[in-house]
Amino acid sequence: MLRSLRHVSWLLAGLSLSSAAQAPAPSPAPKLRARELGIPFGGQAGPLDAITDVPGVEVGHTTLVSGEGRLQVGKGPVRTGVSALLPRGRASLADPVFAATYALNGNGEMTGTHWVDESGLLTGPVMLTNTNSVGVVRDGVVVWGARHGLAWELGLPVAAETYDGLLNDIDGFHVKTAHALSAIDGARPGPVAEGNVGGGTGMICHGFKGGIGTASRRLSEAEGGYTLGVLVQANYGIRRLFTVAGVPVGEEIRDLQACYAGATKPSSAMMGDLRPCAERAEAVPKRLSEDLGSIIVVVATDAPLLPHQLARIARRVPLGIGRMGGLGSDSSGDLFLAFSTQPTKAPPGESVAHVASLDNGKLNPLFEATVQATQEAILNALLGAETMTGADGIRVHALPADRLVEALRKYGRLPPAP
Repeated sequence: MLRSLRHVSWLLAGLSLSSAAQAPAPSPAPKLRARELGIPFGGQAGPLDAITDVPGVEVGHTTLVSGEGRLQVGKGPVRTGVSALLPRGRASLADPVFAATYALNGNGEMTGTHWVDESGLLTGPVMLTNTNSVGVVRDGVVVWGARHGLAWELGLPVAAETYDGLLNDIDGFHVKTAHALSAIDGARPGPVAEGNVGGGTGMICHGFKGGIGTASRRLSEAEGGYTLGVLVQANYGIRRLFTVAGVPVGEEIRDLQACYAGATKPSSAMMGDLRPCAERAEAVPKRLSEDLGSIIVVVATDAPLLPHQLARIARRVPLGIGRMGGLGSDSSGDLFLAFSTQPTKAPPGESVAHVASLDNGKLNPLFEATVQATQEAILNALLGAETMTGADGIRVHALPADRLVEALRKYGRLPPAP
């Protein structure tokens, strides 16, 4: 019962739908997250095990799901959306935070990063969506700022993308300015919806259904008692390399490959040997045998860090992705942003801001927390996702939690079943 209630709270806290035409799929049964399954990534999670454990951080989603069957560009099926992360909450959206970015592989887009790296400051929300919609979502932030008298204060918006064109009518440009506004206005503290929501709605990760995931770590009092949270939009990786807590899960679960549910095979050349869902197939479709996806990772902390230290945090994100089986492949966009919520503005009437800086020798626990939370956020994205059938009847399966647990038990990473 508690899990069921919490699942409902995740959806209510994080899911914003723009119209009846974008109705969600029927509510699925509650799903367990990585920590609830006992999967060991180390460290102590915050109360929510989410990026919103960092005080002030808020997250909102606009999810667009409509249509089924054959792809008709401009009509659907639609499987996409927008996510908004507000570093200091909507009431303080114009107050800058120290920030830095890092690109493991640059075949992707995150707007506004030149100014973040130049100034060391991030102002406004961080927006996540699909590849073809990054421009309109970026513009949506400008519209939001203009409507609230903050056009100048919000500066150059940060909007990032991953590609959902396998399941979504990405060339139909279904994401509109209103959807970006809805995600910002719907952002809240508290539990964060995961899986097929917001910008992660149509994403794929290691050949399973991917999407939005989050996790957090709380450092011990001896380490400063700081909180660090991670949010991912996971759309990267190939099955055979998928690893969890050192276990080759991708080798253990070779079936449940992408397939097509319709009577006619999709014409997309990207999918190569895609098979009907009625067949039990372990052959990996061409599109998913090549790491053509991407991952966006946002790291938040209340630790007093300066921009150069946040750059060091962002550079630790790939260590977590690598442990899950990511390569930063040639065609992958692996873009990361880290920020600290410590105050950055000078007191009224003064020109000097008094900021704090954690000693560099004390950063190691935050580095470790980043690696741990990145892994767990990716797995939470997979565990939170539901099997989805999208454009042209292409179906991508969710990671089955029971078989994941079975694989970890086989390799001694979880205790035997009682």
